[in-house]
Amino acid sequence: MASEYKRIEGCIAAYIASRYTDIVEIGIGRNPDVAVRCREAGLRVRATDIREPPVVAGVATRRDDVFTPALPWYAGADLVYAVRPGVEMVPALIALARRLGCDLLVYHLGDEVYLDGGERIECGVRLHRYSRAPKRS
Repeated sequence: MASEYKRIEGCIAAYIASRYTDIVEIGIGRNPDVAVRCREAGLRVRATDIREPPVVAGVATRRDDVFTPALPWYAGADLVYAVRPGVEMVPALIALARRLGCDLLVYHLGDEVYLDGGERIECGVRLHRYSRAPKRS
């Protein structure tokens, strides 16, 4: 089972690292694998959790609540993402991404989705893009 999780995190990180440069993981918990792999790929990586997040070398972490986020800390992000968040968090994640003007990607637990599931992305695993940054001119 652990190797399957590592494969999942690898697919997610590879997709993110090929498309984004400044990312924030919401709900890092005790599994920093995606954040670490993205940092190793040269991305600017930040991470939050409702509880005190672990110290992860090269990743700025802080305790924050996605329902009442400290917006200045997220400035400059081109992606907010979450790995296996509770479905009740998705509306707050969408709101945060829209306020920041960035994309939102979610990897759900099992077959869980929010509403219509957003835009589905196949990258070795299924991601859901619930918000897309406005096109820049």
